[in-house]
Amino acid sequence: MEPMAMNLILVPRPSLSLHPSQRVSLGNPVTLRCHLPRLAAWVWLYQEGGWSYNKGKKKEQDAAEFSFASTLREHAGRYRCQYRVSESAEVSVESDPVELVLTDLRYPPSRISLHPEQHVGTGTNVTICCWNKDYGATFFLHKDGSSDPIQRQDSSGGDTATFTLFGVTPADSGTYRCSYRPWHYAFMSSPLGDSVMLEVTPTAAPPGAAGSSHGNLVVAVVGGCTAAFVFILVLIIIFLLSARRHRTQRDESPGAPPKKPEAMEFQVPSSDSEGLTYLELQAVTPSTQPPNSPIAPQPSVIYTEVAVRGHH
Repeated sequence: MEPMAMNLILVPRPSLSLHPSQRVSLGNPVTLRCHLPRLAAWVWLYQEGGWSYNKGKKKEQDAAEFSFASTLREHAGRYRCQYRVSESAEVSVESDPVELVLTDLRYPPSRISLHPEQHVGTGTNVTICCWNKDYGATFFLHKDGSSDPIQRQDSSGGDTATFTLFGVTPADSGTYRCSYRPWHYAFMSSPLGDSVMLEVTPTAAPPGAAGSSHGNLVVAVVGGCTAAFVFILVLIIIFLLSARRHRTQRDESPGAPPKKPEAMEFQVPSSDSEGLTYLELQAVTPSTQPPNSPIAPQPSVIYTEVAVRGHH
């Protein structure tokens, strides 16, 4: 039946659960419980591709229950629920689906094998094979303590499936079984078959592994210290080379600017010079010697007439 055709309003979404939650045998009772807020409502239960069921729920109740006293093949399938608030006519969205899978004891249990056998070390890849007789089916691998199958696989060639547990750890230890569902009855299952026990033991560290780890740590520390020392040494060398280059440039730079030649005025006797005034100037000839040459340039003396009494 199709879900009710109404405008959906944002009210809390319901949830659906099965009781018992798994391994319901054909002919046994089962209850589907639709959980919703505490309010008066009309609740619908839909079977995908099948019938729909509805019932009222009182305000003080927090769930509406739909029960099958004796399950039949046609009860197996996928279900959802939905509700409408009685006072306001608000309608919820549908719940997530749940699957009612019925176990038919008439199907022969599947067989199972384990490779490598039982005791393995951590990190080993383990293969579990399941097979049945003459049934094309989808196989399911179960582990005791898990509510749902941990793997599923279509059979190869119609009667065999191979499951692989890669790199097992101690958490994978436990008891494993298989079941299958015939291809033409997707929600009918065989009973659980024979079991195999897997025990995963932690792999012991090889002798000397602790000493090797300590040695590796020492090597790493020594290597780090050596690298730090080399780095500091390189910095010192760079600093010294920079200082030397700076000192060389300073020594090769021109000296302070030469002092202006000193002038000395003197008066020669009038009988010899007719009252001329002379200045003695020192002229320094530019040197071609290097800046640090010990030989200083020799000054030349130049005499020039500065003034004659009343004449030039």
